[in-house]
Amino acid sequence: MPEFLVFRLYGMMASWGDIAFGEFRPTADHPSRSAVLGLLAAALGIRRDEEERLSALSNAYRIAIRVDAPGVLLRDYHTSQVPPAGRGRKKHSFATRREELAMPREELSTVLSTRDYQCDAVSTVCIWQGSDSAPYSLKDLAAALNSPVFVLYLGRKSCPPALPVHAQVAAGENLAAVLSSVRFPDSDLLRGLLCDGDLRVFWEGDQDVGIPAIHTTLRYDNPLSRKRWQFGSRAEHYGVLRSRSPCS
Repeated sequence: MPEFLVFRLYGMMASWGDIAFGEFRPTADHPSRSAVLGLLAAALGIRRDEEERLSALSNAYRIAIRVDAPGVLLRDYHTSQVPPAGRGRKKHSFATRREELAMPREELSTVLSTRDYQCDAVSTVCIWQGSDSAPYSLKDLAAALNSPVFVLYLGRKSCPPALPVHAQVAAGENLAAVLSSVRFPDSDLLRGLLCDGDLRVFWEGDQDVGIPAIHTTLRYDNPLSRKRWQFGSRAEHYGVLRSRSPCS
């Protein structure tokens, strides 16, 4: 019987980056592939400049998301002081935010943006191996998520998880069976947020997941290069998981 890694994401705020235009930074209503892979990389201690390890991680696993609570949209008018980048040999490099703001005040500029967040959203993430050359077992990934090397966050550094992710490995006939049976020990804390009806599910890949696909869209959230900030497209299927009892 196939195995799946399952964990839950909940935070007061989350931002799942979507295609951005100009100063507007929208959020999707469920986690992106790049955000989930970033969580795994942070948990394992993979740094952003380790492109080969990041690429191996991306190629090895498939991802599904169950939206347990969609949350409420929050739009923030964001101002940020930034130092000059410099050019050539005079290009500036800053290790911390404190160093950035230590520049003379008259040299700082202000960047304006509008950023969206999802408040009180809850998602269940399901991961399975998509190749035989996966660099980590699902049990290794679960252990790393429960005791991460770097701090986990939900799309932005200002959005840490508000509850443990409770990563676990579960066996099931297919994705639908695993998502229907998974339980988290502190779900009572979220009872006022969780839905008690049918739940939306998004997944990738061509395998039979036990949920009829209602439609398939292209989503540009497949990380290609962190250094060049490049993302590729992927097909994301959408369906509904029928439920007779509250999700937990």
